[in-house]
Amino acid sequence: MADTRIVLSENELPRQWYNILADFRNPPPPVLHPGTLQPIGPTDLAPLFPMACILQEVSTERWIDIPDEVRDVYKLWRPSPLYRALRLEKHLQTPARIYYKYEGVSPVGSHKPNTAVAQAYYNKQEGIRRIATETGAGQWGSALAMACRMFGLECTVYMVKVSYHQKPYRRVLMATYGATVHASPSTVTRSGQKVLTEHPDSPGSLGIAISEAVEDAATHDDTHYSLGSVLNHVLLHQTVIGLEAKAQMEKVGDYPDVVIGSCGGGSNLAGLSYPFLGDKLTGKQPDLRVVAVEPAACPTLTRGRYLYDFGDTVGLTPLMKMYTLGHSFVPAGIHAGGLRYHGDAPSLCQLYDEKWIEAVAYRQNPVFEAAVTFAQTEGIVAAPESAHAIKAAIDEALQAREANQRKVILFNLSGHGNFDLQAYDDYLEGRLVDTDYSQAEVDQALVELRQP
Repeated sequence: MADTRIVLSENELPRQWYNILADFRNPPPPVLHPGTLQPIGPTDLAPLFPMACILQEVSTERWIDIPDEVRDVYKLWRPSPLYRALRLEKHLQTPARIYYKYEGVSPVGSHKPNTAVAQAYYNKQEGIRRIATETGAGQWGSALAMACRMFGLECTVYMVKVSYHQKPYRRVLMATYGATVHASPSTVTRSGQKVLTEHPDSPGSLGIAISEAVEDAATHDDTHYSLGSVLNHVLLHQTVIGLEAKAQMEKVGDYPDVVIGSCGGGSNLAGLSYPFLGDKLTGKQPDLRVVAVEPAACPTLTRGRYLYDFGDTVGLTPLMKMYTLGHSFVPAGIHAGGLRYHGDAPSLCQLYDEKWIEAVAYRQNPVFEAAVTFAQTEGIVAAPESAHAIKAAIDEALQAREANQRKVILFNLSGHGNFDLQAYDDYLEGRLVDTDYSQAEVDQALVELRQP
């Protein structure tokens, strides 16, 4: 009988993060100052981030030490378990072996504390009093709220308005940790006021919330900004997921043929896949496939264009080259709020552009159908974001059944859906709307982008 749950001891918790930039075949495109269009330097980022994170952002060292203080907090839930989805395999009648790394065991129920704890630590070391951030579905906001409390920092969160109302218990969780939470767009910042003047009924977006948080940090000397995805140092911190997963799969003598993760900004996909992608980039596993899964309502990789764009809506951030739908693009208010971002992590976009990874997009209803199947077989109610990875894993397993292929599938179950039962109720009661965009609508949001 195969092992259902593969665990590591506390002593096997990784002591270093893996930096994939060390193994890139081509140098990353520079990040540009929005005014001069010249590459930015550490001093340009110092008002927003601690220097340790800035140096990690540009580092090409393959391994970066995890501070002991960060590892001590990680030990509250790490190493996280790896599961073999035996009941799902039986239900699908597939010869594929399906594994999932379960990040829902963290105190806030997602993978987000892996970087929140690190960023709070580095900010504390630099003498910062408060951190401002954005959040979509609330997973990142609750993670940073918890991390700030553990290191004695104040936390202000700008939560995308549609999620603020859809997911009230995420807001309550943030408040329980002591954070101040604003529905974005808000009247607290000029950025929010500008959006509300032009679009009084705006549902908000991650791009808008980022604008508000960046403005907050830039206008207060004792405050830094913290981002839960996209940037290199954020994805770096998340590689603890994939490093553990590699060690766990070694214990059972397996290695994935395909690695899958949902993709909004890219943090959970990168966290699981980058340590495996390192094997592909260095020629050790040339046939490995990595699949990014995004919502059809916000199809950044599958429908966007590889251009320089702002990371936020108002235009306060540096310009990054990434697949983008345009920083003015406001997706429909789908339940997978953490995937409603107009761009993606630049490193992930470069890998996609160079054909190292693949991408697929799904509508809401098929995603929730897969999530319900998973809940009824494996017992875990997944977050709507994570459910996208479940859908792709099931599709891969069914393809393996048709081809009678003993494929090994690994996906990241990046968080539980215990705060997302309204989404499941909407699906079960037939209220979910599937949203697609015409290419003309996507192109319209890209018209105004000037390129260097």
